[in-house]
Order: sequence, then C-alpha cells, then structure tokens
Amino acid sequence: MPSRITEGDLALLAFAREVQSRAYVPYSSFRVGAAVFAGGEIFQGVNVENAAYGSTLCAERAAAMAAVTAGHTDFDAIAVIGDSDAPCVPCGACRQFLAEFNPAMRVIMSGKTDAVEVLRLDELLPEPFVRGYLDQDTGENEE
Repeated sequence: MPSRITEGDLALLAFAREVQSRAYVPYSSFRVGAAVFAGGEIFQGVNVENAAYGSTLCAERAAAMAAVTAGHTDFDAIAVIGDSDAPCVPCGACRQFLAEFNPAMRVIMSGKTDAVEVLRLDELLPEPFVRGYLDQDTGENEE
C-alpha cells in the first residue's frame, strides 16, 4: 500500500533530481538520479553506463556506495528519479542491494511528471536474501 508523501520525501527527491543531469548515459540516454538518506546525511548517485553493459552501475547503487563509503550502513530512505513518464522504480538488482541496508526503508520514486510514489522497500521486494540466511546452520558439515 503506497505511503503518504512527506515534505522529507519531496526534499530527498529534489536531491535526486539535482544530480540526474550528471548521469553518464551514452547508450540508453535514460538518466537516473538517486539520493540516499542515512545518518542524517544525504548521498547522491547517478547511473553510469559502460560499453560492457554488465559493468553499468545504477544510480541507486552509486548513492548507496557513497553512503557506505561515508560510514553509513543503515538507510532511512532512497529517492529515485528517471527519464520515464511514470515514477521510476529500482531494478531488481538494486532492490536486493538496498535490502542489505534496511529492507523497510522508504523508496520515493518519480519521473518526468509531477507523479510521485512512495513504498517501503519490503513492498517492492517482499522476500529479500538477507544476512540471516548466511547465519543459519545447515547441518551439512555434521557427520
């Protein structure tokens, strides 16, 4: 169920919009800007394409890495804005990546229009693969 849009959501979205034009997109021409709110600070990122398409980096992961580089690993929210008419949603890989830092974070999404959608990450990715799976004793090494 979509969340109510707050002033903080719109402010974070403005930071994503601010950097969107800096995206490096020589192949798709689809610019995405993102902003992560963590530890009371804002970290921005853009998508960076590469001729080896698998090496392309999404804006959401770029912003998340900036936050982690600054020492933050618990995210409150992320805003994403793309060149689409509809609100731009994070791709599946970004959803999984972001779940590492708070599966319940707010995800604020927008595009070229004034439409804004806000969901929790666990609504976009209801069953993420998280740290708890790695901590489980599988019993495979027992004799």
